[in-house]
Amino acid sequence: MSMPVPLFAAVGTIHGCPINVIRRRNAYFKVSSSMDHHNLSKVKSNSLRVLEWDKLCHSVASFARTSLGRQATKAQLWSLDQTFQESLRLLQETNAAILMHNHDSFNLDLTSVDLALVESAIKHARRGLPLDANEAMALLSLLQFVEALQLSLKAAIKQDSDWYKQFMPLSEMITQLVVNRSIIKLIQQVIDEDGSVKDSASSALKKARDQVRTLERKLHQLMDKLIRNETKEAALMVASSVGGRWCISSGTDQPTGFKGLLLSSGSGSIIEPLAAVPLNDELQQARALVAKAEADVLLMVTEKIQMDLDDIEKSLRTAIQLDMIYARATYSLSYGGTYPNIFLPEDIDGPLMAEPYRSKDKTSQASNPKKEWIFYLPKAYHPLLLQQHREKLSTARKNVRSAAAEIRRRKMQAENMAVKGEAEIDLSSLQKQVRALEEAPPVPVDFFISQKTRVLVITGPNTGGKTICLKTIGLAAMMAKSGLHVLSSESAKVPWFDCVFADIGDEQSLSQSLSTFSGHLKQISEIQSQSTRRSLVLLDEVGAGTNPLEGAALGMSLLESFARSGALLTIATTHHGELKTLKYSNDAFENACMEFDEENFKPTYKILWGVPGRSNAINIAERLGVPSSIVDNARELYGAASAEIDEVIMDMETYKQKFQELIKESRHYLTMSRGLHEKLLVSRRKLQDLGTQQRYKKMRELSEAAAVARSTLHKKVRQLRTSTMKQSQLSKASKRKLANNYKHATAVENELQGTNMSSSSIQVIKQPQSEKITELPRVGDTVHVSSLDKRATVLKVDTSKEEIVVQAGIMKLKLKATDVQR
Repeated sequence: MSMPVPLFAAVGTIHGCPINVIRRRNAYFKVSSSMDHHNLSKVKSNSLRVLEWDKLCHSVASFARTSLGRQATKAQLWSLDQTFQESLRLLQETNAAILMHNHDSFNLDLTSVDLALVESAIKHARRGLPLDANEAMALLSLLQFVEALQLSLKAAIKQDSDWYKQFMPLSEMITQLVVNRSIIKLIQQVIDEDGSVKDSASSALKKARDQVRTLERKLHQLMDKLIRNETKEAALMVASSVGGRWCISSGTDQPTGFKGLLLSSGSGSIIEPLAAVPLNDELQQARALVAKAEADVLLMVTEKIQMDLDDIEKSLRTAIQLDMIYARATYSLSYGGTYPNIFLPEDIDGPLMAEPYRSKDKTSQASNPKKEWIFYLPKAYHPLLLQQHREKLSTARKNVRSAAAEIRRRKMQAENMAVKGEAEIDLSSLQKQVRALEEAPPVPVDFFISQKTRVLVITGPNTGGKTICLKTIGLAAMMAKSGLHVLSSESAKVPWFDCVFADIGDEQSLSQSLSTFSGHLKQISEIQSQSTRRSLVLLDEVGAGTNPLEGAALGMSLLESFARSGALLTIATTHHGELKTLKYSNDAFENACMEFDEENFKPTYKILWGVPGRSNAINIAERLGVPSSIVDNARELYGAASAEIDEVIMDMETYKQKFQELIKESRHYLTMSRGLHEKLLVSRRKLQDLGTQQRYKKMRELSEAAAVARSTLHKKVRQLRTSTMKQSQLSKASKRKLANNYKHATAVENELQGTNMSSSSIQVIKQPQSEKITELPRVGDTVHVSSLDKRATVLKVDTSKEEIVVQAGIMKLKLKATDVQR
């Protein structure tokens, strides 16, 4: 057997996904689907196993739409060998895919594209072999998928050029692809949608197929004639094709009335009539011609594809990568994931923190988490628990629908009442199961770990959720590193860990003759040697499995070692009370405990931060009815000092709960105040807009009134000019007076044209001296304004200045008393 020939020299990785693009007999993209543990050290692979990372990889990969995409997704997620920059790019890809999904004009679903057939087509083209029709159609689907993506991207950019930046790096990935439209047109011209070569693909093919149809028609007529001539056995005879040759099958072995070649006998016989032999031979030759003509057409398509094979290979690699990104994005959308802000531990102040590119049309964005936290994960869910709960709820709802349908079916069939009553009881119980699942969803936990903390010690009762907390934080760290959104509320802040180590569960090794305790120590020792200042270490029940005093001492020593020179962050669960005291002697330690509801005798699965856990065994025993003498003796043996410590811890827990309630209440009021503030801002904007509208309205009214005033004044001025021209016979003194009036009216006209004068404006018009009034008029008197040759009513009299305000029509004028006549 010859060695496989490499298709490319070395493609490397697709952002951390080791995809070997090699030319094999059955594989174009060879992706490790078995998740080879030999590439990782044993301690790392054990850590991934106990954290159930493989199950999460499988869950995410199930969202991919192609087999190659699923294999590549599993390989990429399992490797966990991304650098910090690669993790940033993976997160940007996932976020861009979610933005494209929300845009509604993009379709990243590759369900309609068979990438395995495209792989086979490229392999055949490389070897110079003709593609089959199905491979050509798969290639057509890929090219149409890429073309549709490019058109959608161009349309979005045309609508808003900022979309190109928002969709990065996917926009760059899509625009770099090259699609040859001539290949698409050629395949559409020669290949039918059902995967067969069209008759119109070539004249030779059409001629050969016409010949085949003619010969088959002649053979059908011949077989029908021979069967009708068989009077006795005609009902048991039927024409059939055997090996491409038309024969007559008989249900008996009785001799027939026609001569032929016996092909089979026994329970029946198959005979090729002699009269059909020449036609069958011609039919075989015609079919051979059809096959050759189809091969020629497909070879022509193959030769066309070979000219653009490099671009097609790039499209295939990109399609697999897009399917991986699509799987991560749809997983996040399905489970409500959140973009995590990742950062390098040495850059804890945040200069390299990853920020998602948010759509510019969003008016408000979530604020960054506070910088004092090294791990900020509010309301985080264990992804596998959430998936399990959803699956159970989905199954329960499906059972309810099936039961309801069964009840309707039985009612339609008018079954007896006993059966119907039984079905209704089943439906009621199923509905109760659905309600129970809906009312008991997985409980999210909050992780707020400060920068100065290097070791977190979590205590609490068995089945209280300590191990789930460890797995949740470990999975969240690995999800963020591999480009997945974490299942938490907004503002998640997660350090970039080079590796996550875990020692969880029963590590007893019979093959190495190690006990449970020895197995744990061996695993922890390897973790200690391989962890770095960028690692996350998770230890479950540290110091357990041996003498409590020795186990506690060993546990304290291990945790102090990790705090002094070990991983960036170590989280350990324990039942040893001595480990709780480390916080009070070393600032690198922090305590937390799992809350326990003593009234209902069950854990709440919530974390109380800064509070060491206390023992509840004696109190639970008392509540469960253990004789008081035994309980009292246990308390005496436990010791008064320990009881006092537990009482102090209980007070701390109560204080912590009240504090959390106050925080919750303050957040509620803060949310309300923010809402009121936003409403006030909206009201303020509305009032400002209303004031602006009112000012514009008033200015418009004043402008209209001024226009009316100017029109009236222009009319009076024209009348005055006409009157002046007609009175040329007047005396020189009168002419001089009229000339002065004319000049004055012209000046007033020019002044009014330069300003907006309202109907209520008061203008001071100076008039040449005329006949003086020895006595000031009174309010209400009627006077004659010589300059306007019009009567006016006195509105106001100022005796000190000898000025009066008069109204002449729609105008109010302020004049000297000497400017008017009685």
